[in-house]
Amino acid sequence: MADITYYTAEGLKSLKDELYECETFERPRISVQIGEARDKGDLSENAEYDAAKEAQGLLEMKISKLKTIISSARVLDDTGMDTSKALILSIVKIRHMKTNKEMVYTLVAENEADLKAKKVSVDSPIGKGLLGHSVGDIADVVTPGGTIQFEILEINR
Repeated sequence: MADITYYTAEGLKSLKDELYECETFERPRISVQIGEARDKGDLSENAEYDAAKEAQGLLEMKISKLKTIISSARVLDDTGMDTSKALILSIVKIRHMKTNKEMVYTLVAENEADLKAKKVSVDSPIGKGLLGHSVGDIADVVTPGGTIQFEILEINR
């Protein structure tokens, strides 16, 4: 049985959209490519046919994986969560103690982490260091390069 994975409603919708795209558009497109390559004659030396069949196999593997992920996915509901502490789905504003640089991150499940979108996994060093802390706390974040201290300025949902 697959492990349960947690997503925001937005993250789960993104997975479902990707699955829909694969099944509705990519699968027929590859079938057409296979048909066109088959029409060109001898399949034993037909590179186009081999490439299309390989693409079909990869796509079917991706579809299967997406279905497995979606079937074990659960949506996180943050409506009843404590807003006084940094928890998953918290939007945390922090200040680096040495540089005074302020940053804002959303703490998310590992599968939705995206540094460009300022989404940090709760399993990352920063996420682990911030979890459970309140506004005004100094969080020690243990990184491969050493321990970094951040002051928690705000916590929102």
